[in-house]
Amino acid sequence: MTIYVGNLSFQATEEDLQEVFAEYGEVGRISLPTDRETGRKRGFAFVEMKDEAKEDLAISELDGAEWLGRELKVNKAKPREGARPSGGGRNFSNSSN
Repeated sequence: MTIYVGNLSFQATEEDLQEVFAEYGEVGRISLPTDRETGRKRGFAFVEMKDEAKEDLAISELDGAEWLGRELKVNKAKPREGARPSGGGRNFSNSSN
């Protein structure tokens, strides 16, 4: 399962996210997408954790929390509807759509 982290500060790094989510359990992978044209961060991330119960705890604790001057939007990511996976990768979107 993957967690969507939205309204993320553009200064946030993968290491910052690792530190925050590690407080709730073992982090498997972090994806911090960047804009293809500018290379700038897009203001959201995906975090995979090893234990689903720990993911649920992280979501409930961090959704709406202020971090780096922004109020985070944290929820379970879901596959983007109508998106075709390319190269075996997974496509996720904000589940609050």
